[in-house]
Amino acid sequence: MTMSAGWYLRRLSRMGPREVGGRVGDTLRRRRWRSARPVAPGVSGARFTASLPAGTIAAVPPDAAKRLVAEADRLLDGHVEYFGVARDDLADPNWWYDPKTGRRAPWGYAFDVPYRDEDAVGDIKQIWELSRHQYLTVLAAAYAVTEDERYAERVAAHLRSWWAANAPLRGVHWTSGIELGIRLLSWVWIRRLLDGWPGVSALFEDNPVALRQIWHHQHWLASFPSRGSSANNHVIAETAGQFAAACAFDWFPASARWRADALRSLERQLRANTFGSGLNRELATEYHGLVLELGLAALAEADTAGVPVPATVRLVLLRMTDALAAVVDNRLRPPRQGDADDGHGLVVDGAGTDRWGSLLATGDAVFGRLDWWPEVTGTDVRTPLLAALVRPYAKDESAPAVTRPADRPAHFADAGMTILRGPEHIWARCDGGPHGFLSIAAHAHADALSLEVRHDGVDVLADPGTYCYHGQPEWRRYFRSTLGHNTLELDGADQSVSGGPFLWTRHARSRVLVAEPSGALAGGTARWCAEHDGYQHFVHRRQVELTSAEQELKVVDEVRGPRRAAVRLAFHLGPAITADLVGNRARLTWTRDGEDRSAELELPGELDWQAHRGASDPPLGWYSAGFGRKEPSTTLIGSGFADGTQKFTTVLGFHG
Repeated sequence: MTMSAGWYLRRLSRMGPREVGGRVGDTLRRRRWRSARPVAPGVSGARFTASLPAGTIAAVPPDAAKRLVAEADRLLDGHVEYFGVARDDLADPNWWYDPKTGRRAPWGYAFDVPYRDEDAVGDIKQIWELSRHQYLTVLAAAYAVTEDERYAERVAAHLRSWWAANAPLRGVHWTSGIELGIRLLSWVWIRRLLDGWPGVSALFEDNPVALRQIWHHQHWLASFPSRGSSANNHVIAETAGQFAAACAFDWFPASARWRADALRSLERQLRANTFGSGLNRELATEYHGLVLELGLAALAEADTAGVPVPATVRLVLLRMTDALAAVVDNRLRPPRQGDADDGHGLVVDGAGTDRWGSLLATGDAVFGRLDWWPEVTGTDVRTPLLAALVRPYAKDESAPAVTRPADRPAHFADAGMTILRGPEHIWARCDGGPHGFLSIAAHAHADALSLEVRHDGVDVLADPGTYCYHGQPEWRRYFRSTLGHNTLELDGADQSVSGGPFLWTRHARSRVLVAEPSGALAGGTARWCAEHDGYQHFVHRRQVELTSAEQELKVVDEVRGPRRAAVRLAFHLGPAITADLVGNRARLTWTRDGEDRSAELELPGELDWQAHRGASDPPLGWYSAGFGRKEPSTTLIGSGFADGTQKFTTVLGFHG
């Protein structure tokens, strides 16, 4: 996906003068580095002191260790899957090869590589993912729990291979700061987890190649930070990786300055990226998880190195953890909102470990759980490792006194998110929040007033997900579109205007009018109402009521405008749901834990209803469970017109 001159003009229009000036400086620096690469200083006497405390590995639960070792064995055998594409070449990988397209990224000066052009490079996500070296942290963790040197030797072989093949500023792995930041964090943990292996010093602190790579990664990040409208989760990854490396690999003349600068940026950007309620401002749940993982990992390095951290860092991470505990459903699944690319900050666990349960378990260990938090029954490797390094919040004298929620929050006014809960584990997310974060809202979807409904953790009215970023523009448009969400489309247009795959040039503004989320759990009715201005001369208002006694969700969509407008109302069903549509009524059936479940969906009779499943031209009727993966699911589309002021009523009733 190459970018046109028009895209660059639209992108420029979303920048302020300071950002433009910074980017001009970046461009000049890149040109200078093409002919005069920075030179890493010589290092002698480097020592690694950021080891795990004694007894940490013994605290890893046996079942979590078993899953970890099973995953490590698959990696040793050369098997891995990224974004729905299986690879069997991991024993000796090609670092620039994309198995999805079969293409190999070109060699050359890093900033000349057209990484957004799939025809020239391949799927950049496939190429970058392996070089985040998070599979190597898994192998290193397997060594730590087993002391089997096969895992350590494979890690060493792959690091030496990568360092030899990816000289500083050469090739596609030197083009994006988030990749360098996450890779540095992986290297810190690889060194820590291999601490008992006899060859680890020769691999890291006594290895001139490793020292040169670590220095260049940090110098790059100090020189090209994400700026202005791009200062989203990327800048968190950059600063967290920079800070972690400057703490654990404190071997260079610039280490103290890098550490101080990265900590200042991390503190500022964590605050900027997080609402006061604790939810991530990108309103993309997976990035909430990514930022929280990165923040906790950075905090672990600070406490290990004895670096004082501003109190606001711990406070933001505490609020993020409480917010996550508040929004998950009864199966610990958070909302599916905005973009999601399966990105992780620190990976030391095997397949089958629940990401969200792991974060809550770490939150319990570091901050202490509240009475209303959901129970976490699963285990993981990462929690005891982080808990051994991070100073518990209650024992940190610098931590500010903070009032945490006495009851489970359900309405997050700043983020515009409201969670309605009812009997039989009915869970509904109502979206009345900002379109996205910063002027480009890079990871937002055109989903104002969208609705997401689950029953005992099963997607009934589903957010379809993300599927892709680069290379397939028609699919990127669909999964970000208004029609691709459970909301109402007018005159065939999205509520917000897209200027490219990570750029929105006009943002719909929503406001919540009513938020009374607690009624259904108390045996009555929970209510929510909001509206948005995305259709300019029209107003779309939606009211949702969840009634306890009837186990019924009622949705009323109201359109007010000066003329007749074409309407399409979409309801996307989860992949487990079978729908039998007759007229304007659909019977929904599914199975959960071997038990048959059902619901009735009464749709507005003013619209003509059709069921779509797995259509490709144009895309319609799909569900993406993870990046790069999609499967057919049923989407119900009601088409018709609204004249003046018109209401459309939908009722979803669950059977007891």
